[in-house]
Amino acid sequence: MEKENRTVVTEFVFLHFTSIPKLEMVLFVLFLIIYILSLMGNLLIILIVVVDSRLQTPMYFFICNLSMVEVWYTTVTVPKMLENLLAQKRTISIPGCITQYYFFFAFAAIELFILTAMAYDRYLAICNPLRYSAIMNPRTCRNVAVICWVVGFICPTFPSFMLAKISFCSPNKINHFFCDAGQIFRLSCTDTYSIQVIGYGFSSVIVMATLLFTLGSYVQIVITILKMSSAAARRKTFSTCASHLSVVTIYFATLIFMYVRPAVKYKSNANKIVAVFYSVITPLLNPMIYTLRNKDVKEALKKTFLINKV
Repeated sequence: MEKENRTVVTEFVFLHFTSIPKLEMVLFVLFLIIYILSLMGNLLIILIVVVDSRLQTPMYFFICNLSMVEVWYTTVTVPKMLENLLAQKRTISIPGCITQYYFFFAFAAIELFILTAMAYDRYLAICNPLRYSAIMNPRTCRNVAVICWVVGFICPTFPSFMLAKISFCSPNKINHFFCDAGQIFRLSCTDTYSIQVIGYGFSSVIVMATLLFTLGSYVQIVITILKMSSAAARRKTFSTCASHLSVVTIYFATLIFMYVRPAVKYKSNANKIVAVFYSVITPLLNPMIYTLRNKDVKEALKKTFLINKV
């Protein structure tokens, strides 16, 4: 009854990121620097994978796809967040909000699928090296990447369509920096229980299925590594998947905290902090992890810059 008496609205208003006005300017500068560095880092990885023939392998093909996802993933939310940190009017239309919701979760799903494909690639390379080249040929890699992108874009289609069919009421305040699912549901005039079940069900299935597949791949990898007689061989083999394992751990941990959890009341401020980590910080960490820990990428970077200088 309370929801029925509220005024129907056509736009949402983002609340201030923090209650301290001067801090918002500091956050604007900080997030702008992180965003620029993230774009530069991921675009640089795409460039060197494309131009360096030594990196024309399945692993780097998927790293290139991961970097492409990260570029779009951050662009869905960060520019709007930067605008809101400076603007007096911090609004977004309802269609714009649902569009942001759709693309944010589409790119999140694509990233999960690509990380899972990378885990399978490492599994084949370490546990089945004799058949690796035959299985992970260029055609297979392209097909897997296309499936990751297509299925990722399909996943949030139905929840987004359902959201577009409902009405929203005042107060139209979003205590977040992007249109997260939980914030949108709170502003509905009608009961959204069925949509929430579908939305969180989709999220849980996607996250847990990809997590279990990734864990299964790494269990087999660890078993294979432990069977190696040489300690040097074990270290060298593990180093080939250490970067991917680092990214997987960071990304899955934050997503599970946000979208696979009991239906209890969490403070929105805590949610914002975690959301900043997986939507702003993680896309910056990925190129750093893959360049700082990866000998091939570092050599390709040196070669590219040396050629440019000459």
